Amino acid sequence: MVKELWKPGNMLYPLPVVMVSMTDRQGRNNIITIAWTGTVCTNPPMVSISVRPERYSYPILQDTGEFVINLTTRKLVYAADYCGVKSGREVDKFSKLGLTPLRADRVMAPLIGESPVNIECRVVQTMPLGSHCMFLAKVEAVHAGEEYMDGKHKFHLEKAEPVVYSHGAYYVCGEQMGTFGYSVRRK
Repeated sequence: MVKELWKPGNMLYPLPVVMVSMTDRQGRNNIITIAWTGTVCTNPPMVSISVRPERYSYPILQDTGEFVINLTTRKLVYAADYCGVKSGREVDKFSKLGLTPLRADRVMAPLIGESPVNIECRVVQTMPLGSHCMFLAKVEAVHAGEEYMDGKHKFHLEKAEPVVYSHGAYYVCGEQMGTFGYSVRRK
């Protein structure tokens, strides 16, 4: 297979695309769409988000140290895109998009009611890394939509049609190819 050599860059695709909600000290809510996010640790449960310092959300995150990661779906992809291109300086994104801010249990930042999964987070470390600053956060609580639970209380996120981001485009996750460990399981 022939390959082209490119300059160094981030080619780890697809990425989860999430809407991160927060509230400032005056109680104003905001949402920023982020694809630079990920799992960091299982025990304690930790995640990270990376934000450019010039973004409206950056000083809010720096000041409060709290946010909620809200997973996106086919139904939320328009809102996710809008929250990634419009600044909270200009518009109340919850109102403009008809999204429901729900009270979180452990942080002041609101949950997005329409999201199937909301992850309450508290920043434990901030790391300036160049173009972005990474907020390393401990997961304080997780909320999962009951409509995606089956009779055995198993969660089925695939029914929400989660969205990923790749090279400037959004894609709905599709066909299941296997489960963890299927390649070594006895038949």
